[in-house]
Amino acid sequence: MAPINILARLKTLYAKSYYEPVISAQTAAFFSICLTLAYVVPFYVSATTRPSPTLSRDAPSVIRARIKAVTLSCIGCTLAVSWLITAKGNVSLIEAFRFLGWWPIGFAEVLRSLLLTAILFAGPLFERGIAEGEWRDWIKGNRISETLRGWIGWRNYVAGPVTEEIMFRSAIIPLHILAKVSPGRIVFTAPLYFGVAHVHHFYEFRLTHPDTSILAALFRSIFQFSYTTIFGWYATFIYLRTGSLLAVILTHSFCNWCGLPRLWGRIEGWVPLGPSLAKSKGDTDQGPVYAYSQLSMGWTVAYYAILVGGTTGFCYSLWPLTDSSSALVAFTGP
Repeated sequence: MAPINILARLKTLYAKSYYEPVISAQTAAFFSICLTLAYVVPFYVSATTRPSPTLSRDAPSVIRARIKAVTLSCIGCTLAVSWLITAKGNVSLIEAFRFLGWWPIGFAEVLRSLLLTAILFAGPLFERGIAEGEWRDWIKGNRISETLRGWIGWRNYVAGPVTEEIMFRSAIIPLHILAKVSPGRIVFTAPLYFGVAHVHHFYEFRLTHPDTSILAALFRSIFQFSYTTIFGWYATFIYLRTGSLLAVILTHSFCNWCGLPRLWGRIEGWVPLGPSLAKSKGDTDQGPVYAYSQLSMGWTVAYYAILVGGTTGFCYSLWPLTDSSSALVAFTGP
C-alpha cells in the first residue's frame, strides 16, 4: 500500500475514532490500568527484581533483572494494543504502527523536539556546560561513555525512557484516541498513569531507608509523582503533535540527563585557588589548584536570566516546533 493511501486511511480512522468511539472511555481506562500494572508488577514477582532491606533497586543485579522483565512486558503489551487497533479499527498492521508512533520515524520531529526541550533547559545547560565547565566533556563525549558504562546510567538514560515511553505513550495514548477522548483531556489525564507508576518508589525507599520518617518519605513520593506527571503532560503533547515515539524517547532521556532545574540558590563551579601546592623534589608543575565553590553573583544573575528567557522562548516555540503533518490528533492551538 502506498504511503499516501495509508495516510488517507489513517485520517479517516482518526475522524471515525473522534466522532464514533471505537472503544468506550471506561474500556480505555481499564486497559490503561492493566498496562500500568503490567509495567510495575514484574518488579515484585521475583526475588531477582524485588528490592530488600539489604538489596537496593540500584544494585546491578536488580537493574538487569528489571530491564529484562519490563522489556518482555512492553513487547507483550505492544502486541496486545496492536491487535486491538487492527481488530477494532479495521486497519492494517502498518497503519497500527502509525498509531503506536513507530512509523514514520520522524527525524525532523526528533530534532525539533530536542531543540524545544533544550530551550526550556537553557538555564541548566548554561550552569552545567559553562559555569561548571562540562562543555569540553560534551564535545569529547566522555560523560556519555562514562555514564552508559554503568547499569544505573543505562537504566536512567536508555532502558527507562525506552520502556516507559513505549508503555505510557505508545500503548496507552492510542487507547484514548480510539475512545473519543479530546486531545486536551488526553494530555492532562493519560499521564496520571505514568505518575502513579512511580508511586511504588515510596515502598522501595522506605525499605532501604528505614530510618527516614514516613512523612519525609511520603513528601518525597508526592514530589516525584508531581514532576513525573508534569513531564508526562509534556511528553504526551509532543507525542500527539508529532506522532513520533523516537521523539519522546530522546526527549525523555534528555530531561533525565538535565534533571530538575535550579530554582533558588547561588551558582557553583570550579574556582581557581592559586598555584599548585608545594611539591617534593622531582615533581612536575600540575597547574593551579581548583575547588568547587560558589561563583560570583554575576554567574547567578546570568543563570536566572537565561532560565527565564528559556522558559519564555519555550512558551513561544511550543506550538511551532511541534507542528507536524504526522500529528495523531488536531489541537485547537494559538
